[in-house]
Amino acid sequence: MHEISGRWQLGLFLSLTTAILWGVLPIALKELLQYMDVNTITWFRFLIAAVFLGGYLVITKRLPSLSSLKNNKIMVLMLLTVFGLLANYILYMMGLALTSPESTQVMIQIAPMLLLIGGVCVFKESFNTKQKVGLLTFILGLVLFFNQRFEQLFSFQGNYALGLFFIILAAILWAIYALAQKQLLKSFASEEIMILIYLAGTLAFLPSSAPSLVFELDTIGWLLLIFCGANTLLAYGAFAEALEHWEASRVSATLAITPLLTLIFMQIINYISPGAITNEPLNTTSIIGAVILVIGSGVTALSKNKNKLVLT
Repeated sequence: MHEISGRWQLGLFLSLTTAILWGVLPIALKELLQYMDVNTITWFRFLIAAVFLGGYLVITKRLPSLSSLKNNKIMVLMLLTVFGLLANYILYMMGLALTSPESTQVMIQIAPMLLLIGGVCVFKESFNTKQKVGLLTFILGLVLFFNQRFEQLFSFQGNYALGLFFIILAAILWAIYALAQKQLLKSFASEEIMILIYLAGTLAFLPSSAPSLVFELDTIGWLLLIFCGANTLLAYGAFAEALEHWEASRVSATLAITPLLTLIFMQIINYISPGAITNEPLNTTSIIGAVILVIGSGVTALSKNKNKLVLT
């Protein structure tokens, strides 16, 4: 069993770093959509991640061996893992293009809740009272946050409802990816799985992307592209390192503040440059809902079994 270093201050710092990176990511992606289409952005994100992680694995001589894939069960798990995350990336981008960074970040939080339910159904993990309370609190927060969108959502009219539908699909596929990866970690290290996913994504999205659009980017466009491509590596690197120094449940609870950070960043951006990005119309009920949602996520995370595997 893995033992943490006990350097909780460093663990907290790294957890907050991850939360900030993930909090600003949908904002950067939304802006990048002004320069590139969904498929091209997704392709560049996989390419940049593949180049940097692949280079690191080459230097450290830790490239994955594919011999284990001769086992049919492992091959199926690998296919589910790859397909799940690739589909998650593209559906998340499609949803973001039709909604706002705030609503996207709030709705995608159902992914870890679906993972919790999947763990109970597939792996027969325990589902204690605190987790049930956390899940119900989370659902209440979700309902309150979207209180001004009920008519659109229930009638399923307009791009906004379609965008949230894509985000829900993205969350479901992320949960499938995570459940498959949990089993796959018995045969591969996490970085070995990720490099295979990044390479698969680079190949899968190349035919539908337009790499030449990179030559039309201005300075801001270049900065956005580099940031979005590096974000996954930086965020997951900080996340993985945080787990070395702090309890997994506390890291997860800290990351639950990510939607609130997105809301705060959006308010700051629109204060500095009004109308720069179309933001979610928020009333008092929406803000209360976001806070309740974060509390529900935190309670659920802190109520996990101590020996439960945390996915990276």
